[in-house]
Amino acid sequence: MNLSNEARLEHFRQITRRHFLGNCTTGLGAAWLAAQGLAFGSAPSVQRDMARPLAPLQPHFPAKAKRVIFLHMAGAPSHLELFDYKPELAKFDGQTCPEKYLEGKRFAFIQGIPKLLGPRFPFKQHGATGAWLSDRLPHFSTVVDNVCFIKSLHTDQFNHAPAQLAMHTGYSTLGYPSMGSWVTYGLGSTNENLPGFIVLLSGGKTPDAGKSAWGSGFLPSVYQGVQCRSKGEPVLYLGNPEGVNRDLRRMSLDALNDMNRRAHADAGDPETLTRIVQYETAFNMQVSASEAFDISKESEETRTAYGVKPGQESFANNCLLARRLAERGVRYIQLFHWGWDSHGANEKEALETGFIGQCKDVDQPMTALINDLKQRGMLEDTLIVWGGEFGRTPMRENRGGVEMRWAGRDHNPGAFTMWMAGGGVKPGTYGESDDLGYEAVVDRVSVHDLKATMLHLLGFDHKRLTYPNQGLDQRVTNVTKPSKVVKGLIA
Repeated sequence: MNLSNEARLEHFRQITRRHFLGNCTTGLGAAWLAAQGLAFGSAPSVQRDMARPLAPLQPHFPAKAKRVIFLHMAGAPSHLELFDYKPELAKFDGQTCPEKYLEGKRFAFIQGIPKLLGPRFPFKQHGATGAWLSDRLPHFSTVVDNVCFIKSLHTDQFNHAPAQLAMHTGYSTLGYPSMGSWVTYGLGSTNENLPGFIVLLSGGKTPDAGKSAWGSGFLPSVYQGVQCRSKGEPVLYLGNPEGVNRDLRRMSLDALNDMNRRAHADAGDPETLTRIVQYETAFNMQVSASEAFDISKESEETRTAYGVKPGQESFANNCLLARRLAERGVRYIQLFHWGWDSHGANEKEALETGFIGQCKDVDQPMTALINDLKQRGMLEDTLIVWGGEFGRTPMRENRGGVEMRWAGRDHNPGAFTMWMAGGGVKPGTYGESDDLGYEAVVDRVSVHDLKATMLHLLGFDHKRLTYPNQGLDQRVTNVTKPSKVVKGLIA
C-alpha cells in the first residue's frame, strides 16, 4: 500500500504545468485557444514560417512604397505656428474666446474663458505648389514641392499617451501591435541581419506612451521595434563580455538554440522559435549593426548637410541613421523627437523660446533626409511621415484660469497638420481646418484613415492584414472605428 501511494505521489510530482497544459484538450487548453482567437478555424492572414519570421513576403497588390520612415514629434507641434496659416485668427489675437468654441469641449489645462492667440510667426508661400510655411522652417521651405501637407487630421484623444498609442497602434489602450510591427509582420525584411523595425529617440525623453508605441502586442515578439541608440553601442549589451570571443559566443548560441528547439518540439510554443531568431539576429547584429550605425563612414558633405553631432544623441544623427538603415533593408524606421509640448508653462515650453529651438533641431535634418533619399533614387519608394499626436488650440493657455507669462497652446484633437513625402504620395495640400484652425472641416482625415492609406501605399488592403486575437480578426486600423484609404493623398 505504501509503495503504491509513493508511486502515485512521484507521478504527480513529475507532472509539470507544461505537461498539464500540453496534454489538456478541454478546459484551460480550450480557453487559451479562444483567447488567442485560434479556435473555430480562425488563422492569421499572413502565413509565416516562424523559423524565418523576417523572410520577405509580397503584399496584396503592387506597392508604391517599400519602407517607411516615421518622424514623430512627441508632444505635438503647433500647426498654427508651422503649416496652417490662419489670417482670421491673427485678426482676433488677444480677444476673449467666444463661448461657442468652449461649449462641450474638454481641455487638458484650459479653464474659464481664455483669449484667442494669433500665429506667433510670419507665413509665406513657397514652391510651385504654393505651400504656406512659417519662417521657422527655412530649410524645409526649399523642398515643399516634394511634400503633401494634410491639414485636416483629427483624433479622439486629447492626452499624450493615449493619443500616441492611437497614432501608432490604432487603439488608445495598451496591448495592441504598433504600425511598424504590422508592416514587418506583413512584409518581412530584406536584411535578416538587422531587425525589420528599428526605433531611434532624441529630445531627452521617451514618449509618454513608452515602449508600447513600438510594441508588438499580440503579434509574435520578433516583430516589436528594437530601440537603438545614436551614440555608443547601437544596442546595449550587444558586444561580447570580457573573455568571450566570437567563436565561443557561436558555440554557446548553438548549444542554447539546440535546447530551445527541443523545448519547442516538446511544448510547441511559437515564442520559443522567436527566441531562437532573436538570439541569431543579435549575433549577426554584432557586425552588421556596428557598421550600419557608424556615421563616420559618411562624407563630410553629407554630415554637414544633416548637421550631425558626432557622439551625441540628436535628431540630426537619427535622420542620417534612418537613411543608412533604409539603404540596408530595414522595413520600418521610427524616430521620436520629444519637446513639442508648447503649453507656455515655462520658458522651455513657450512658443517664443523653446518652440523656436525645436524647429531649429528638426528643420535642417528632415530637409536633408528628403534631399538625400531623392539624390540616391530612394525617395520614390520610401514613405516619410512627419507629425505629432494631435494639434494645439487657437486659444492661449490659461492654467487655473490665469493667463501665464509665456505664450502657449493647449492640446487640440480637433485639427492638426502632418506631412508625407515620397512613396507614391501626391505633393500639395489636402484638407482644411476652419478659420481658427480649431476643427478639421474639409476632407477630414482620421488617424485610422492615415494608417489605412500608409498600408495601401505599401501594397496592403488594411481590412485584410489581420491577426486573430480574443475572438476577433484584429487590424491596425481598429476593428471598431470607421477607416478608409484617402485616395486624394496618392499620386
